[in-house]
Order: sequence, then structure tokens, then C-alpha cells
Amino acid sequence: MNFILFDDNTRISLLPITYTRCMADIRIGILTIREKWERMLNSTVSIQTDEYLLKKYAPINFVSEASNVWINGSICPTKKLIEEIKKLEVFQALYSSSVLIAINSGNEKKINFNKIDNFASLQSKSEFIQIKNTWDIFSKNEAALKSDFELITVGRKSCKLSATNHLINPENIFIEEGVKAECVILNASAGPIYIAKNAELMEGSIIRGPFSLGEHSTLKLGTKIYGATTIGPHCKVGGEVNNSVIFGYSNKAHDGFLGNSVIGEWCNLGADTNNSNLKNNYGEVKLWSYEKNDYIFTGLTFCGLIMGDHSKCGINTMFNTGTVVGVNANIFGSGFPPTYVPSFSWGGASGFTSYKIKNAIEVASRVFDRRGLIFDEKEKEILNYLYDNNS
Repeated sequence: MNFILFDDNTRISLLPITYTRCMADIRIGILTIREKWERMLNSTVSIQTDEYLLKKYAPINFVSEASNVWINGSICPTKKLIEEIKKLEVFQALYSSSVLIAINSGNEKKINFNKIDNFASLQSKSEFIQIKNTWDIFSKNEAALKSDFELITVGRKSCKLSATNHLINPENIFIEEGVKAECVILNASAGPIYIAKNAELMEGSIIRGPFSLGEHSTLKLGTKIYGATTIGPHCKVGGEVNNSVIFGYSNKAHDGFLGNSVIGEWCNLGADTNNSNLKNNYGEVKLWSYEKNDYIFTGLTFCGLIMGDHSKCGINTMFNTGTVVGVNANIFGSGFPPTYVPSFSWGGASGFTSYKIKNAIEVASRVFDRRGLIFDEKEKEILNYLYDNNS
């Protein structure tokens, strides 16, 4: 079988996070959705997404005499779900109620997912995590963290930390090679703690699980982490963080509070940046919807900041409850910025101007260079496309 993770209309509900990536490259738990599928399938997968993003991904690997199996990229795998998918025969489709999970198209290489009436419909008996909205990334992160921890650590032995650290429930803590940590408290009573290779936990950091820290990421002095929180690879994080997911290569290196939030890649939160995650009247939080072009109710009492890739904010920035920031915005100044900041905006509470694409690309190139990476033509084309089509 050739496995292809596809984007459906759910991708619109996941903007601005999916402006710059396919759904399967969303990080939830320890791994991205794609990494979960590849580990559990023991196979590489291909990606089908919006045309302007396709150059970022390798061409679909169609192999002759093999069935092409298309899997919804917003769905996290389970062993039972994979068993059901592998049992699909040609021209069979697997659903959970009305949600399409997967189809086996045989040798067919082009699929219109809105016209698969000729496929035999099967109903899944599996329970699984699906990311339907941006706030699902943090609200379902605890379940994903526990599942990924079991997947990654089964049959393996954790490295040891020095005696200066205090570990509570050490059997629920996994440390990879090269980790630096001294005088740190790790409490895994409420959920597992996973620290990836070459990460560093500076003195005085206090962590409650479930929690994951990615490769080459750093917790600054005295960082306070509440579960369920995920910090991706190559990040620097300090201050206080609660039930948030920070994708790779982003920094919140100083004091300030981040709660019930999702931060994309290549973001930077200035010193003493804070977000509100609870309304003063304890009411239900609304978020900006790119699909509805309006605010929608989330069903949540706690909901903080959703920030797209490459966005940044200056020191002492204050984000109100339920704020959405698009791609490549630059926010600064006193007062609360609006709860919806469009992509390529430059300014703050006193107003915004357009962030010129030339300047945006220059900054992105410098940021990549600082990490020893190249901001290549594929990445430039994505930002140019988003700038030209920014609403």
C-alpha cells in the first residue's frame, strides 16, 4: 500500500496554522500527525495538500501494482484504526459517522474527495483524536501526549539525570541522550514527561506533566510549566506556560504568561508578553474564524492565543482572551491589540499598516540563517502567495 495523508476542508478551520503547512504537519502531543503515522505504519507517507504548498513536499510516491490509500491528515492514528485501514479493499471508504477517514483507490492516482459515491462505505469502530479546530491542538494535547509517550518509549530505557534534580514518579519520565539538567523539579504524577535529545533545562525550572520538550530546545532559568504542554524542537522558553503547544523554532525566552495557546514556527514573543486565557465574566470564548469570516464560539472557558508562523510581538505585549494572529504579523506598542490580527500586519492597539513582503522575507531569511538553515525559494513562494492572497 502507498499511504497518502490528504487535506480536506478541515484545513480551513485550522487557519492560520495551516497557511504554511499541511494538516499532517501539525504538532500535537510529542510528534506531528505525520510522524505518528510513519512510526505506526513503519513506512514513509506522501502528502496531498493545497497546490501552493505542494512544492514544500516531495511528490506522491505512486508505486505500480500497489493500492493507493488516502488517509485524512487531521486524524491521529491508533493501532485499531490502522488495522481497519489496512483491511480496506479497492474502492472502499472508511468513515466515522460523516467524517471520511480513509479510502483505498487502487491504482487511481487522482481523487476528488467530494465525488466518491461509487466507493463502498464502511463505519469505523475505533476511537481516535481528530484536530477539527485550532483550539483542539491544546485542548486535546493531554491525550496525544500520553499516547505518544507510550509509542516512543515502549521497550526503551531512559537516560539518568544527576542527583541535583528532583524527580517525582520517575517511571513516568523519559530522558533522551545529551540532555542537560541541574536543580530541576520534574513531577510526572499527573502525566508523563518526555525530554528529547540535546535539550537543556536550566536551574530552577519546575515542570508538571504531561509535558514534552523537543530536541535542542531550552527551558530558561526558573521556567514554570503546567501540563498539558508541548514545546517543539529548537525553541527557547521561559516564564510561565500552561496547556500550550509551541511548534519548532519559536521563542518565548523571557518572563510572561502563555496559557491555552498555540504558537506556530519561527515566532518570537518579546519579554513580558502575556496573554489572557479567561474572560473576566468567565464566559465562553470566541475566536476569529477564517472560514466564517467572523467570530465563532469555541465551547471553551479557557482559550488564549493562536499565532501563525513567522509572527512576532514586542516587549510587554498584552493579548486578550481568544486572540488570533495570522502569518508574519509584527505586533508592538501599548494597550491590547485587537483579538484578530490579519497576516502581514505591522502595528498594535493604535492601528496597523501592511508589513511589506520584501521586509518580511528579509527577516525570515535572517531568522533561518541564525539557526544554520536556508530560507529557500519554496519558503519564499509560500510567503509571496500568502501576501498576494491575504484577505
